[in-house]
Amino acid sequence: MNSHLLPNALSSPSATCDYTPQLRQFMQHAGVSSFAALSRMAGVSESQVRWLRRGKVTQMRLETLLKLAEALQISLGELLAVFAGIEAKTETSVEIREEFDRLQAQLANQREELLREFQQESLDILESWMLNWPVAAYRAVQNPELAAVKLLPLVKPVEKLIQHWGVEAIAQVGTSVPYDPQQHQLCQGNAAPGQPVTVTHTGYRQGDRLLLRAKVTAPQ
Repeated sequence: MNSHLLPNALSSPSATCDYTPQLRQFMQHAGVSSFAALSRMAGVSESQVRWLRRGKVTQMRLETLLKLAEALQISLGELLAVFAGIEAKTETSVEIREEFDRLQAQLANQREELLREFQQESLDILESWMLNWPVAAYRAVQNPELAAVKLLPLVKPVEKLIQHWGVEAIAQVGTSVPYDPQQHQLCQGNAAPGQPVTVTHTGYRQGDRLLLRAKVTAPQ
């Protein structure tokens, strides 16, 4: 289906139709206070809301109807049954369902892309903290008398958030690990792959993607 307009197999109601009472009932159930609020929640223009009130759903884009249905917390089929004033023919129902499924998949992909962009922007902002905080935490644990050790529990929510995003530490500060040039940045000394090195700054990866290489030093 090339057009995203609702198929013409649904007959247009008369221009004198007024579905405002039905719309108000749906709005009340969904906790929407006004037509302007519905417009904002659905992300559509107020003129599209007016079209819905007049029952002109056959002249509206299916994407718009889907957004309005989600804002009203009803199914697309229920919205069409109420505001179109006539049931769709079988072949039209199939066509609408196919377009509905396509739009749902498209919206899901958009949500995933937005989530990835949000995570990446957040990780860019947190990069300095991710690099330096484990060092400060390691030193605080090594010397419990430092006042900074009391701050460690306060950062747990941030650490849990990063873990929830699938971000994993490559190596912990102070540990000895076999040198891996792909995961480690050698900052001092010389080491061949596989030789023991000491981690000075934690590295991170997210799934198969390397975010930050762990900084390491070789024994003198």
